[in-house]
Amino acid sequence: MTTRGAERTMTHPVPRMTPEEAQAWLGLIRVCDLLPSELDSQLQRDSAMTHFEFGVMTYLRWMPESTASMSEIAEATNATLSRLSHVCSRLERRGLVQKSTSPADRRVSRVTLTNAGRRELVRATPGHIATARRLVIDALSPEDLADLARITAKLGEQLDPEQRFATGR
Repeated sequence: MTTRGAERTMTHPVPRMTPEEAQAWLGLIRVCDLLPSELDSQLQRDSAMTHFEFGVMTYLRWMPESTASMSEIAEATNATLSRLSHVCSRLERRGLVQKSTSPADRRVSRVTLTNAGRRELVRATPGHIATARRLVIDALSPEDLADLARITAKLGEQLDPEQRFATGR
């Protein structure tokens, strides 16, 4: 790309999308933009937690002793350590998680889901599932759901070749 004043000229042609490709792409972007805020709104309204907090607590729930290192949680939730640290501090102030250092390596910070956190997660789950059903599951036929599962698996393989976010943990 060369720049002349405020004007820019492309030196490489930009491949265009077909109308069908553009429709699929823009549809995916629309869902990716709208769905997280809907999930956040429901969880904040009903359970005073964000979707990200719900995800962190859910991850911890399925870990041995409901405990994981900050690095493990950050990787599993695709978060920066800084963001995760702020969120875990907020959850700790509410008594939902407990932060500690690893007895094996004092440099490693661990997070444990507390009994209160488990209870809050259990209370939040039915409303979250109902919202997922209302916004996605119930809007699709069984065939559409099978297609969605197939498509998201294929996209997941492309975006996450190491399968850090593989379903069915």
